[in-house]
Amino acid sequence: MPYLHRAAGPQAHPVPRDARPTHSSGQSFEELRQGCLRAGMLFEDADFPASNASLFYSERPQVPFVWKRPGEIVENPEFILGGATRTDICQGELGDCWLLAAIASLTLNEKALARVVPQDQSFGPGYAGIFHFQFWQHSEWLDVVIDDRLPTFRGRLVFLHSADHNEFWSALLEKAYAKLNGSYEALKGGSAIEAMEDFTGGVSENFQTREAPEDLYTILGKALKRGSLLSCSIDVRNAADSEARTPLGLIKGHAYTVTGIDQVNFRGQKTQLIRVRNPWGQVEWNGSWSDSSPEWRAADPAEQKRLCHTALDDGEFWMAFEDFKAHFDQVEICNLTPDALEDDALHRWEVTVHQGRWVRGATAGGCRNFLDTFWTNPQIKLSLTERDEGGEGCSVLVALMQKDRRKLGRSGGRLLTIGYAIYQCPGPAGHLGRDFFRCHASLARSRTFVNLREVAGRFCLPPGEYVLVPSTFEPHQEADFCLRIFSEKKAVTWDLDGSVDVELPGPPKLTPPEQEEEEEEQLRALFQHIAGEDMEVTAEELQCVLNAVLPKRKGLRFKPLSVLACRHIVALMDTSGNGKLEFGEFRVFWDKLTQWTNLFLRFDVDGSGTMSSYELRAALGSCRLPAERPPPAAGCDQVCRRGAAAGLPRLPPLPGSPGEREP
Repeated sequence: MPYLHRAAGPQAHPVPRDARPTHSSGQSFEELRQGCLRAGMLFEDADFPASNASLFYSERPQVPFVWKRPGEIVENPEFILGGATRTDICQGELGDCWLLAAIASLTLNEKALARVVPQDQSFGPGYAGIFHFQFWQHSEWLDVVIDDRLPTFRGRLVFLHSADHNEFWSALLEKAYAKLNGSYEALKGGSAIEAMEDFTGGVSENFQTREAPEDLYTILGKALKRGSLLSCSIDVRNAADSEARTPLGLIKGHAYTVTGIDQVNFRGQKTQLIRVRNPWGQVEWNGSWSDSSPEWRAADPAEQKRLCHTALDDGEFWMAFEDFKAHFDQVEICNLTPDALEDDALHRWEVTVHQGRWVRGATAGGCRNFLDTFWTNPQIKLSLTERDEGGEGCSVLVALMQKDRRKLGRSGGRLLTIGYAIYQCPGPAGHLGRDFFRCHASLARSRTFVNLREVAGRFCLPPGEYVLVPSTFEPHQEADFCLRIFSEKKAVTWDLDGSVDVELPGPPKLTPPEQEEEEEEQLRALFQHIAGEDMEVTAEELQCVLNAVLPKRKGLRFKPLSVLACRHIVALMDTSGNGKLEFGEFRVFWDKLTQWTNLFLRFDVDGSGTMSSYELRAALGSCRLPAERPPPAAGCDQVCRRGAAAGLPRLPPLPGSPGEREP
């Protein structure tokens, strides 16, 4: 069942105050630390050992890495030196600029930073070689503990490090995030918005600069003011573009952090500027308003001081906002709550979280292009009854996230292409079937199917009831997902789990022999022929007749039944418990055989002679068997021929003539 919680503005984000411990021992950070202090030893994390397995899963280190504690690297290590700032983040040999951009953005929000990087730890009194960090994962906060052994080469940190070599909070944070995702290699490549969400539990939005709204400058300024985390990047068109440097000093396919936005008085006019940082800690924009550009030399010194302009190659630079829109392709914003980009009045947002899974052969139906399976995807019903204040519709933000794809990289997992669609609910019906989607278009949907961890979008819908269908683009792809639905007013949601209720009839009452109709007389004659003198059908006798009859039935692919399978059938139908079928029990079995054969042929849509899990689900969903036996229908006559050969009258056939299918 989903659970509900509320957010009352950006400073009251709906997260628990205490993160859940994740260490395999079940102990908290403080319990582990105290245990090490009592034992007089430094903590060694068996969950994430100092070995190559924690580094890479698809390759071996190109150089011999040595794991060292900070005290073995420098004489006086510090956890945080002079405050945690964006200049503490310099990229090493790992391709995780997206993570570094997110960390740099995190340093601009003191409260969010204090949540991720608890301040109750240091290399001073109480040091035990153990540190902890907190991350948001799929609607809960996790406390991740690590030891402080870090990979080095020739005495220097190999991966993320601070510009001050005595400071280690950023390197330890990277290690904790690597542990969360399974290895350092799992951090190669990604989108900064992914880490931003893990640092805040916020909700992301993406803007294409060339298609952005006219007030993008205002949107970015408001987001920074409210503590949102921002990053930007230049799209890569081909493999050769990856980390290629433009003539103006920007890096393609590289995640930058947006750290500020302002205006400067220049030659009697207001010029819009934006401040950006390269997580490399060097390599900067060299166009207009870059560190040593003539624009700064012509600007008033007071303006330079107000905007903290320097000419250092520290990776951070100003640029004109018009140049920013021309050279950067995407801006990603992680809002602590959905109202971060709204007007100054704060809203109360209802947040509902659904945890689900796409299962191959059951609930992994793919997108609407695959009509035969799309309807089998999970479906969430959404009821919106209250309009926004002063509005005509109901504002909702839908965010669909696929879980743990980085961690699954070790076993070949990858980011799937995901999206969702929203349909007007036709009424009180439960799980919507294929026929509904054949005839109805979606009312709203995610902007595109994309291979990101999360896709999100805002919608304004009229009051009413809707069905939300999250899916992968291709069918048969398995993944766990988390679906968050933010609504400005109260909304009610629940899963349409597609449970199948099959109403099976009870045993029919036997007709006295003198009142039997011709059909039943024929069935009794067949039974007597199969059963022999004892008038009971054994599993071996049932095997003989079924293996003779069923292979001749057109539209079925049949493998001979074993004695064991027939014993199971007998056990299922044997109400007397003697291990054999009497006439009444045989009659019930034969009725069921005809009914299920007809059902099979009806729902074997592709005519393969076999039934896929999707076809089986449709068949079970439609199965409402009447309590009375249906009237006989024309159909196969294999049993009739067997009876005729024995001198018996013709037996009423199995329903459905060869080649006939119900639409």
